[in-house]
Amino acid sequence: MLRILFVCSHNSARGQMAEAFFNKYAHENESAESAGIEPGELNPYVVRAMAEKGFDLSQNQTKCIFELYKEGHHFTHVISVCDAEVAEQCPVFPGVMKNEHWSLKDPSTFVGSDEEIMQQVRAVRDSIEEYVKAFLAD
Repeated sequence: MLRILFVCSHNSARGQMAEAFFNKYAHENESAESAGIEPGELNPYVVRAMAEKGFDLSQNQTKCIFELYKEGHHFTHVISVCDAEVAEQCPVFPGVMKNEHWSLKDPSTFVGSDEEIMQQVRAVRDSIEEYVKAFLAD
């Protein structure tokens, strides 16, 4: 049974997308959650990009990794979907069999016109979907 925790900076973009894709493609008795080091506000570009793939993240709340830890959540894998500096800040969860890092650009840093930002967010979204599919195929 896989219990995955996706960790990113603010749980506003990458972790939310990874959690949604994992839970869509996961086998029975496999699930994922996501959380951030410092939870922020859900990224509206991510909400739009995920809606294009049939996911409604509009009501999702950001979560704090430390709260999950304090509440005693258990995971078999912790996958950071952020830069290396943030990944190093992740707490150690008891019972975690494996830690992984997927280096992905932070959508909150994207600049340009609305469409240019959406194109960048779509690229990250599609990368996350491929990472999740590859992970589950292993």
